This record gives sequence, C-alpha cells and structure tokens, in this order.
Amino acid sequence: MNAADVETFLAQPHVGVLATLRRNGLPYTVPVWFHWDGHAAWITGTYERVWCKQLMADPRASLCVEAMSPAAGHVGIDGSVTVHELPEFDIWPISSLLVDKYVRTPSGDTAANAFFANMQTEHRLLFRLEPDVFRAIDMRVYRGKRADRDFQERNRNEP
Repeated sequence: MNAADVETFLAQPHVGVLATLRRNGLPYTVPVWFHWDGHAAWITGTYERVWCKQLMADPRASLCVEAMSPAAGHVGIDGSVTVHELPEFDIWPISSLLVDKYVRTPSGDTAANAFFANMQTEHRLLFRLEPDVFRAIDMRVYRGKRADRDFQERNRNEP
C-alpha cells in the first residue's frame, strides 16, 4: 500500500486484533477498536481487562488490521505501548474519536452519545502503540513477499 492507501485503510472502522504477552510468554489476542493518528495507533481499555493488565506489565504488542472491503488489505504494527491515564492525560478526546469512528452514524447521535457517556463511567485508560515494525499489504497488487517489499519501496516517498 502507498501512504495514502494506508491512511484511508486505517481511517475505516475495521476491527483490529491486538496481541499482548502473558506472564508465561504466550501471546494473548483480543479484538479492539483503534484510532490511527498518522504515527501511532491509540487503543482504549479498562484497568480490569486482562489485556490491559498485560500491557501494563509488558508494553510489547502487535496490532493486526485486515479487511476484504472496500479493498483487500492488511496492516500490521509491532511495537511498544505507552500508557496514558487520567488525570495527567485527558483520554476523552481520543476516546471520542473512537466512538465517532465505530459507533456514530449519519442518521443520529443518540446511540453514540449514550455509548460515550457509558465509557466515561468506566475506569478507562489509553494505550499508544508506536510502530517499530510496520507492514502494509495491498492484496490487489500482492505478488509475494519480495514483490510487496519492492512495491512499498517504490511508493515510500509518495505524498
């Protein structure tokens, strides 16, 4: 995928699969909503969730986003998270972007507003996953690993 395709792909409400590490080193996966800010993926959770506790203990994570529509593609992000918590960091503007992306519809705001109000009653925090490794594969042009690397290299400097 070129840079514009990646941004378009990650702006769509695809569900990601987040992989964290258990204490014994085995991976743990969970579906998540995410917001891509052009540099990192933001993910919200609650202190009580297993995967959030795992990230607090070991910040290494991987996010996989895959979709077949409107175009078949895959984005993989491997890296480490930084934790952002209230009151030092206002988590609600980014959390609101997640609601806009996944819940809000053009026909009305009632459900989205109720969802966001409920989120604000939970013991929430944000994780920012910054890529150490970033993979973006456009299945429309995919011809194997080497060809994908060549395609990405040719499109790396596109605006």
